[in-house]
Amino acid sequence: MLQRFLCSMLLLPVFLSAAGQQHKVGIVLSGGGALGFAHIGVLQALEESGIRPTIIAGASMGSLVGALYASGMSPLEIYHVAKGNHFDHSSSILAPIIKRGQLGISSQKKVDQFLRVHLPHNSFDSLKLPLYVSVTNLTTNKSEFISTGDNLIPYLLASSAIPVVFEAVEMDSMIYVDGGVLNNFPAQAIRKKCRVLIGVDVTPNFEDSDHLTGIIEMLGHTLHTLVHNNSIPGRQLCNHLIEPNFGKEYSVMSFKFFEEIYQHGYTVTKAYLAEHPSLVKQAKTN
Repeated sequence: MLQRFLCSMLLLPVFLSAAGQQHKVGIVLSGGGALGFAHIGVLQALEESGIRPTIIAGASMGSLVGALYASGMSPLEIYHVAKGNHFDHSSSILAPIIKRGQLGISSQKKVDQFLRVHLPHNSFDSLKLPLYVSVTNLTTNKSEFISTGDNLIPYLLASSAIPVVFEAVEMDSMIYVDGGVLNNFPAQAIRKKCRVLIGVDVTPNFEDSDHLTGIIEMLGHTLHTLVHNNSIPGRQLCNHLIEPNFGKEYSVMSFKFFEEIYQHGYTVTKAYLAEHPSLVKQAKTN
């Protein structure tokens, strides 16, 4: 009995350490609508350098890409299924609705169907890697991180339900919308669970604008500013921050530029790795 007790005491620090930092590399994938296609290129470039995150946090499009990666798909597989389902056409994503009391101008029916094919178990616990999804609960007016349970697909749809554009998701008497509304960069969910945290922000702040040409541009600039500011706390938690900055060339609705956005994420990450060899070293150090 005494030997067992002493053995347990000796192993306790090891168990505590493992519980505190189970993963060598974690990754945070920001929201950003169509700009989130860059995440696929980022993951591809990281894997080519031998860097494979084993825990993921994501918001909006980042949560969708993160879920596919967490299911065991390689970045190239994600690329091909996205292309194969014509996600480079907004008509393959938007499904306009007209009904009384609707909570958005478009449903996510097409995205829902896609996810049910590629994530048939509809469970966080069935994923091969831990995934934390950022959602905004409009009923409680709070940001939430979801990582367990059997409602994987509904929470993914909620996390990517851009207000007004996509219909809100109702679950358990709660109304959920895009996680980016309150936390577009949910590093807080996994910071303590990994040794090295890589952040990928596809909506870094663009240059100040002193001349806005219309209502749409003003709305877009306002939303971008809000999203960037709620991302700052999470950005500050990362060891490495990769920023595929698109300026004003592409927008969150630039689905037809899938290839260019994917390639930009890949190219920016390759350049970052070349400039930061310490990331490769840290990711491979035991």
